[in-house]
Amino acid sequence: MEDRIVHTLGNGLRVVCGRSDGNVAYIGALANAGSRDDGAGRDGLAHFVEHTIFKGTPRRRSWQVSNRMELVGGELNAYTTKEEIMVYTNAPAGYEARGVELLADLIENAHFPQQDIDMERGVVLEEINSYRDNPSYAVFDEFDELFYAGSALAHNILGYEDTVSRLSREDARGFLEGYFTPRNMVIYCVSPGDPQRNLRLIEKHFGQMDRPGAAHDRHVPAVAAPFDEVRRRDNHQANTLLGVRLFGSADPRRYALFLLSNILGGPAMNSRLNREMRERRGLVYTVESSVALYSDAGAFQVYFGSEPGEVEKCTQIVRREIEKLAEARMSDRSFREARQQLCGQLLVSGDNRESCAMALAKSLMRHGEVHDNSYTAGRIMELGAEDLQQLAREIADAPLSRLTII
Repeated sequence: MEDRIVHTLGNGLRVVCGRSDGNVAYIGALANAGSRDDGAGRDGLAHFVEHTIFKGTPRRRSWQVSNRMELVGGELNAYTTKEEIMVYTNAPAGYEARGVELLADLIENAHFPQQDIDMERGVVLEEINSYRDNPSYAVFDEFDELFYAGSALAHNILGYEDTVSRLSREDARGFLEGYFTPRNMVIYCVSPGDPQRNLRLIEKHFGQMDRPGAAHDRHVPAVAAPFDEVRRRDNHQANTLLGVRLFGSADPRRYALFLLSNILGGPAMNSRLNREMRERRGLVYTVESSVALYSDAGAFQVYFGSEPGEVEKCTQIVRREIEKLAEARMSDRSFREARQQLCGQLLVSGDNRESCAMALAKSLMRHGEVHDNSYTAGRIMELGAEDLQQLAREIADAPLSRLTII
């Protein structure tokens, strides 16, 4: 019997079903749509749909939607990024049919009752305020507003008070019908059960779905002029984000970028920036690098929180550490150790069955193939020190933008 099936239904819906050795079924629907697709004047619509899709269908009221999986010990949830929305459920194995049917009902029939969405609007507005009150989150959102200025990638995923206040049930239903379409989604189901049986369940509930869908109106964002801006909010700490513009998520150099980011500011205490800025100098409590890649653009970023008077010193340390990687090829031993560390982290994180199940759908959506963390680790092990040095040189030469919120 097969352990993994990748199949396209007659209506164009892509499906990946896998077998796990646990006791939980992981089921979800991934749509190729996010805040980037909100539409002019409707910033926050994708995220609003994520919140309100659970508010009822002709067959179920909102409490019945939540109870459907929770009463058997499962959960029902969703999240939104700039280019994706995931609606998913996890439940004890044996409830696959219940989960698949519920997701199909929500995606096909959610009707966004006015009273419920008005109440949820208040929840979203509070969420916006909570992010604004946390400068370590806000600096990322406000950085993107400058970094991708003039593009749909610029606006906050959550939207803004004025735009969210105007969103209607018609907006939400239009977004659902336009983007939650067979050719714009991937459905996944990973459980101890037979993948063929789960595929038949998905075909039963999603196979007759027929929506033409809306065309994506995405444009490659123009490269913004580099900026260096300070915004004062009367905080005790300076929250600084540095970033350079890079390639999109399909570029094969992404594997070298993942490695470079891990060496500089990954989660381990031995990252170069953590050692230099925290352990040796005591300048920061938190310093971390990150990679934000979209379908047609991306960025390498470094965040740190410091005393306001130390921002310039910290920035120079970041520049210097990138220059070191660009100017001198890592020794074979150091490179092998760095490569092995990241691959080990990937394999450890691959033990999280929920994230692994989601990763199957994401890789199929983004790359047309099903990859897991072991595949990514394999690609990283193929890298040479010269690949890392070449990318470091590109980053070192790129115009650096900086935003500090104090």
